[in-house]
Amino acid sequence: MASSSAIQIAELPQRDSAPLNPSAQQTSAPPANLVDNKTLSTAANLVQLLPTGTVFVFQVLAPSFAHRGTCYAANQYLTVALVAASAVSCAFFAATDSLVGGDGKLYYGVATIGGFRVLNFDGTEEERGEVFGGVDLARYRLRPVDCVHVAFSMLVFLAVAFSDAMIRECLFPEAGPSARELLVNLPLGAGVVSTLVFLVFPTTRRGIGYTTSTPPS
Repeated sequence: MASSSAIQIAELPQRDSAPLNPSAQQTSAPPANLVDNKTLSTAANLVQLLPTGTVFVFQVLAPSFAHRGTCYAANQYLTVALVAASAVSCAFFAATDSLVGGDGKLYYGVATIGGFRVLNFDGTEEERGEVFGGVDLARYRLRPVDCVHVAFSMLVFLAVAFSDAMIRECLFPEAGPSARELLVNLPLGAGVVSTLVFLVFPTTRRGIGYTTSTPPS
């Protein structure tokens, strides 16, 4: 009896050393995969509001410039320059439009305050008059609603850029929990606000690089 009691007492520390709730460690870990998937899904929806060429170039260069999240000072400078240049590119393409000239060809240009500047026409002034003589270029001038779309195109792109985990880790390596939550949920808020703005202020422009760019009738 004494020996069996000693064996039971010796086994008690081993039995107590096991975790009382094995699932406690699993439930305490934050669902990082779910958060990333939600952010990526929202970013994918926002990309549809941006010019495809700019988004493609950004997605190709971002992993190299940001050094996949482990950045040196040079990588941070390159990443900031890439984000800024891409945002400016989105603003520029948001002010572009397309039209069909008198020769039946599709022409792209930039809306200005005074009218419309065609980009892909290199003919003479006489040829320009023949091609665009029957087109009211003043109808394509820059309007207040275009300024709204330019501003929110930049906002949408910045939301998409900062939804990338590599960009966040490169530019904000020491961000606290609150800042990380803000950066993760920023695309969600930007998506809702931008969708409402684009619904309230719709545009009929068919700019360069947008997926809705079709030859106007």
